[in-house]
Amino acid sequence: MKLLSILFPSRTIAWYTARMFLVRVAAFIIGLTVILQSLDLLSESGKVLAAAGNTESDLWVYVSLRAPQIVQLFLPFSVLLATLVTLATLNQNSEVVIFKGAGLSAHHILAPLMVAALGVAAANFLWNERIGTSASATLKAWQEQEYRKSPTAAPKSTQSWVRGGDDLFHADAVAGRGDGTRLTGVTIYDRRDNGLVQVVMAASATPISGGWRLRDVRLFDVASGGLESRASLEFATEVVPRQFNTTSINPNFIALWDLWPQIGEQRAAGKPTDVLEAAAWHKISGPLSAVLMPLLGAVAAFGLARSGKLFVRAVIGMALGFAFFVADNFMLAMGNFGTVPPLMAAWAPFLLFLLIGEAVLIRTEE
Repeated sequence: MKLLSILFPSRTIAWYTARMFLVRVAAFIIGLTVILQSLDLLSESGKVLAAAGNTESDLWVYVSLRAPQIVQLFLPFSVLLATLVTLATLNQNSEVVIFKGAGLSAHHILAPLMVAALGVAAANFLWNERIGTSASATLKAWQEQEYRKSPTAAPKSTQSWVRGGDDLFHADAVAGRGDGTRLTGVTIYDRRDNGLVQVVMAASATPISGGWRLRDVRLFDVASGGLESRASLEFATEVVPRQFNTTSINPNFIALWDLWPQIGEQRAAGKPTDVLEAAAWHKISGPLSAVLMPLLGAVAAFGLARSGKLFVRAVIGMALGFAFFVADNFMLAMGNFGTVPPLMAAWAPFLLFLLIGEAVLIRTEE
């Protein structure tokens, strides 16, 4: 209770500003979703109806799958716009002056908005992981079949390319797990010192200690150009069965609580996981960016209060917000390329703009 009284000296003002903010967030996300979904439907409706057997009801199926993606993408922008409109309205009506005259600091005025934004971030996270992931997977599978059949969840595909040391393995099909793993249509690119030595092709392969036993083998020697056939061959390599048993992962289609265990499986199989880890952390930092928006948009309410340049201050707040989104996407791309560590890719923009927002607020007002 003491902490609440410190954060919100006036509960009436706190509820008043938080309610204004939440109403505007809802208005912006509903408006943006309706407009963008309408435009998207205009471009895709022809493709949906062109599929044999599809009717107008399938357009509503498409809308039900596409709308969650639009909400997921544009909710942070809606929070930014709602922040600017709320703070600009308070400033224009001189309510900020009244609040400060009542003894509230800039942080006291922003605290209700940031707490409300935290609630929006939690709702955004649950929406993305519960609804957005399944809708994205289903829509992707439907689009890949050119809308010809009822949408189904995207199937998991068995990884057929595997690397162990310098060797590259390719298998047309994988069956079984552990010591019972069986590969068919196997091609091995035997590389040494970054150079291809031979290509080994086999009808099937089963694991043995320290490598694989190959059947119906053909060996192509790169140096001599000769081709040799053998009934069987024991091929020593670092590649192990579990590397074939892990599946390829698209983090956009998997909820966070299911993604982390799959990342662990990929790591245990010796596969790179930096891209997946960056995406997993961004599933948290992305929605949490809503909490930054009141801080970045605060310039619309505080500082230069007597200059009368409300529009200019709102533009500055919007520029700060969009600069964050640009930096966030840039760092995530750098994480996907492996240039920066996953934690830095996901959290560096958030922490950087948190400090920038605080610095601007303190500089202009406190």
